[in-house]
Amino acid sequence: MRILVVEDERRLSTVIKKGFAEDGFAVDQAFDGEDGQYLAESEQYDLIVLDIMLPKIDGLTLCKNIRAKGINTPILMLTAKSSTDDKVAGLDSGADDYLTKPFSFIEFRSRVHALIRRSHQEASPVLSIHDLVLNPLKHSVIRTGKPIKLTPKEFAILELLLRHKGEVVSRTMITEHVWDYNFDGMSNVVDVFVASLRKKIDTKGKKKLIETIHGVGFRIGAES
Repeated sequence: MRILVVEDERRLSTVIKKGFAEDGFAVDQAFDGEDGQYLAESEQYDLIVLDIMLPKIDGLTLCKNIRAKGINTPILMLTAKSSTDDKVAGLDSGADDYLTKPFSFIEFRSRVHALIRRSHQEASPVLSIHDLVLNPLKHSVIRTGKPIKLTPKEFAILELLLRHKGEVVSRTMITEHVWDYNFDGMSNVVDVFVASLRKKIDTKGKKKLIETIHGVGFRIGAES
């Protein structure tokens, strides 16, 4: 999954990026409203974290601008303001949820996962197919009852495939959702990570779950 953090407090932005990178998220950062709007309009994100008090373009205006462009990416607003009027203003501008600073990262993480799950119309945080179970909140993968240790990028690719179960996921989609803005899309790193992921989950004697669609991308097929 890929998120955009628009936050001018660089220390807080760095903490958020580090926390979600450990979960396998790709995180882009913007430190003012203009850069945030440019990235939101030019890149694809699973969620946008948006501070209200921003230089150049404030968060409320930025949120309205994003929605006016027809961008429906879930938006979680962060602010030091805690009055009911401020919360209503944030939600009325187009935000999906609202969190007041200071906040617990555990709560923040749970809200992010809930918003992403809701945007994918998933009732449960757990993703599964056949005998494979992935839990984004616990950052765990189990197959036939045994835990599988994945790198953050392997986990992110598997999560993306499972969220699009039965659909072909192109290399471009993987690049856009798993790597950040600085990724070199011309490399074959996607194929390298998918090959590594296969070795860990499609081991000898088990049903092969990841299918290569030559010239297009990859798919985890629907359960038979």
